[in-house]
Amino acid sequence: MNNNIAFLELKYGNIYGGYPNFYAISEICLLVFEQDTNRIFIETFINNANVDFVSVYSKVDELGHTVGRVKEVINMRTHRRRPFDEEFRLDEKQLAGSFNQLRPSRMPIKNFLTKNLRKYRFRDLVTFDGRRDVFLCERSGGRFDRYNIIDLQKDLNKETDYLFSLNKLSKVINFDHDRSYLRSNNLEYWLHPIADRQIVPKSAAYDAARLMMIHNEYRDHHEDFMMKAALLLNKIQQSKQSE
Repeated sequence: MNNNIAFLELKYGNIYGGYPNFYAISEICLLVFEQDTNRIFIETFINNANVDFVSVYSKVDELGHTVGRVKEVINMRTHRRRPFDEEFRLDEKQLAGSFNQLRPSRMPIKNFLTKNLRKYRFRDLVTFDGRRDVFLCERSGGRFDRYNIIDLQKDLNKETDYLFSLNKLSKVINFDHDRSYLRSNNLEYWLHPIADRQIVPKSAAYDAARLMMIHNEYRDHHEDFMMKAALLLNKIQQSKQSE
């Protein structure tokens, strides 16, 4: 029986000045964990379209609690960042130009997904609030009908009646990436240099690594995980009351 498990993370955003309901993929990471050997494989797709998109990320405190959301504009090709202007709009011609820049990336995304879904044998695919991630991959030609898709955020919400963020859960497990190792409260995994250098903060690979460590702590050290999650929520509650 194949015992591998995969984790899917995307980075995406609206075209800057474009439609609020259209999302363009900036990065895809598929991380595969071999449970029998503890080996970790990371495959990453980076979109190099010359398009500015809106990246939204959470500002968090030392407990991983969200204290604000930040929007910034990033060019996919150059990675140049600039401030976000709520009033900025592209005209129809400019928007058509952005769509033309994005269109050639559809086939590379499809090829990336097809190749790596074939390359690695697994049944379970873990996401975190991943409905849109899966939808965007499917829109580009990825096929997930053979996989058991697990949404870890949803499973945790059912068990705890609390909607945890990846940032909070990273604090719960004491996530750390240092010198070719991923570490948490009870786990430590060595990373091959090829995998290690892809794990950069704010990247899809970084989030996939956090998701894997959270999933494995939750599954393999469940009682300890739930106790530390409850302790963190108590600290957040106390912090709110003292403000």
